[in-house]
Amino acid sequence: MSPRSASVNEELRRRSRERLLQATVELVAEHGYESTTLGAIADRAGSARGLISYYFPGKRQLFQSAVHRLMHLTLTEALERGPTPEGPDSGREVLARAIDAVLGLACSQPVLMRAHMAGILQQEGFVRCDEQQRLAAVLRGAVVRYGSPDPDTDYPLLRANLMGAVVALLLPGAPMPLGRLRGELFARYGLAWQQGTPPEAEEGTEVSHTARTRQLARLRPRGRDTGAGPHCGP
Repeated sequence: MSPRSASVNEELRRRSRERLLQATVELVAEHGYESTTLGAIADRAGSARGLISYYFPGKRQLFQSAVHRLMHLTLTEALERGPTPEGPDSGREVLARAIDAVLGLACSQPVLMRAHMAGILQQEGFVRCDEQQRLAAVLRGAVVRYGSPDPDTDYPLLRANLMGAVVALLLPGAPMPLGRLRGELFARYGLAWQQGTPPEAEEGTEVSHTARTRQLARLRPRGRDTGAGPHCGP
């Protein structure tokens, strides 16, 4: 029997790693971060316990990579679903879909996303990994499609706005309503309420969104919007 080729071995490693990542998000969503052990993750993935150490320095790095992968897949699916955004307003539609994908994940996976945000705020902080880089590339691409004249500045601002919104959605005891947070973000970026995937709006949300859009438009420095296309930031 001839030995496996390098490409076959690489594909097997990729699949093994992805099974570990998928098992991690499933178990943390079911049981929480603290109650999820590396042994349980290995069992769910059908892998040897020692294989986790081969791919990841520790549990926190594994978890952040797993959530970044989930966010990347969710965001990519939202941006690629039909109908494909076209025309002069396509950039705004792309950004609206990106915002809704992140907010929607916070609503559908609150245990997972709350643990993720808590981990980022701990001492080891933000883990830069392949999954995080893929997520960043897709989100930055949405900023470019939106028409930002300075994506390297506007992408981190969008990321910060989204992180703040996720925290506000998941804050124990005092969560902000999804519609209000979405309306604020959409107004900030000049997006129409019906773009993206509108949630069931609370009474008065669309009205307050329109009013906030007009307020932010009055606050924008004159000369910033040249008519060449939309831009990020207030």
